[in-house]
Amino acid sequence: MSLAGYLSQLDLPAGYSCPALYVHVPFCFHKCHYCDFYSITRQTPERMEKYVELVLREADHWRTSRFALRPRTIFVGGGTPTLLPREQMRRLIVGLQARFDFAGCDEFTIEANPATVDADYCRMLKSLGVNRLSLGAQSFNPAELAILERHHQPVQVEESLHLARSAAFARINFDLIFGIPGQTMASWQNSLQRAIAQGTTHLSCYGLTYEPNTPLAVKKRLNLLQAVDESLELEMLLYTRQRLLQAGLQAYEISNYATPGQECRHNLHYWHGGDYLALGPSGASHLHGLRWRNRAHLGEWEQAIAAGELPAIESEFLNPLRRAGELAMLMLRLRQGIDCGEFHQRTGCDARQLLAPVIDRYRQPGLLCAADDHIYLTERGVVVADAIISEILRAIV
Repeated sequence: MSLAGYLSQLDLPAGYSCPALYVHVPFCFHKCHYCDFYSITRQTPERMEKYVELVLREADHWRTSRFALRPRTIFVGGGTPTLLPREQMRRLIVGLQARFDFAGCDEFTIEANPATVDADYCRMLKSLGVNRLSLGAQSFNPAELAILERHHQPVQVEESLHLARSAAFARINFDLIFGIPGQTMASWQNSLQRAIAQGTTHLSCYGLTYEPNTPLAVKKRLNLLQAVDESLELEMLLYTRQRLLQAGLQAYEISNYATPGQECRHNLHYWHGGDYLALGPSGASHLHGLRWRNRAHLGEWEQAIAAGELPAIESEFLNPLRRAGELAMLMLRLRQGIDCGEFHQRTGCDARQLLAPVIDRYRQPGLLCAADDHIYLTERGVVVADAIISEILRAIV
């Protein structure tokens, strides 16, 4: 069935409004060798102008649909959103504000590459209501940035942070990667310390993943680089959790750390299985168990929008058991884990009953805890989180 057909079958409550908006900006000046997000390089200002026009046209469809969009959180990701020329970024934000009700929005995030923002750009974003920046630092080691094919230098991260703070941004996130080929424990500790020294209140720290068919994965397969040993990567993970806790940034999700109140509210919405609408090529949406993804090709997405069609190529209704399984998977990533009361309210299922075999298997060795109406990973369990989550999905779905 087409997405339009699925949408017509949705039984939405009266006065329903979608609470989260994601906008995918696919432009990059260079494709990083580890990245498998949809992005394209070497685009002209004219193509970017056309993209903004068509995103707003895509937004028009949802403005005239039978449900409202009053986002409490907005996230503009990519790609490199700040590669959009300043006048086009302004046109995009103002255009979205004219189409949707942003009055209740309390978090508006834009991802930024440290090499693509200046003082005027930061001030413009802040004046339009953006209140959170996510900076893709990845490392403070030039050699590691070169391996990842990141085209910025560590000093530019610090300069971007200064520019953002000068523009009155109080909510700023750094992304960092550990397990980079050639990375040592000492260099990872230095990157963490450099980030802590900047006084950031939120860090996202991810272990490097060799996504299929990315240049980095190809180099690994051809033995052109040596992956970090798993034991060292585990040591880096455990050190990160300990060091950031000492610095006042607690792990509120497996890969995300924040001081109290500085958590990324948009991503928390995802991890609680909420509804969200995505615009732009490759954007993924979820609405009351209906899930779909836009075409991950700029030209095909442009053609669909220009023809007045929904640009989705994948759409499906999740059955109740699958929705329960995916919600369990998402919530278990959080520090507090699965709130059994919330889980029952959302799915009609008893989480302890549904997950009984998994709880029994992993509670005994101290990897999973079920207490005080919560099911959550212990510190030891975080290390094998992927295996436990996979087993949950197999057990339920």
